[in-house]
Amino acid sequence: MPVLTKLMQARIKLQGMELKKSGENKFAGYKYFELGDFLPQTMQIFSNLNLASVVSFDNEYARLCITDCEDNTAINITSPMAEANLKGAHPIQNLGAVQSYQRRYLWLAAMEIVEDDI
Repeated sequence: MPVLTKLMQARIKLQGMELKKSGENKFAGYKYFELGDFLPQTMQIFSNLNLASVVSFDNEYARLCITDCEDNTAINITSPMAEANLKGAHPIQNLGAVQSYQRRYLWLAAMEIVEDDI
C-alpha cells in the first residue's frame, strides 16, 4: 500500500484519539500541543501500519521523511529553517529550540493536527 494511503489512515486514527494540549504560553494566554501530546500515539500508529519516520536538518530546511517499510515509497514534509533567540540562552540551546520547534511543526503538518490560530 503506498505511503500516502497509509499516512491518511494514520491521520484518521490519530484524529479519532482524544489529544490534550499540555503546552501553555502564559504570556499570550493560550495552550498548544507539545510533541509528547501526540508523538507516542503517532509512533504506535506508524508501527501498526509499517511506517517509519526520520527528521533531519540542514542549513536551509527541516525535513520529515515518512517511509512505507513494505514498498519503500516515501513522502517528505519540509519547512524552511529559522533562528531562535531565547533570552540568556547559549547558541546550542537556541539550536535545540529550533530543532524542537521544527520537529513539532513538521509533525503537526504531517498528521494534519489542527491548532487554533492565535
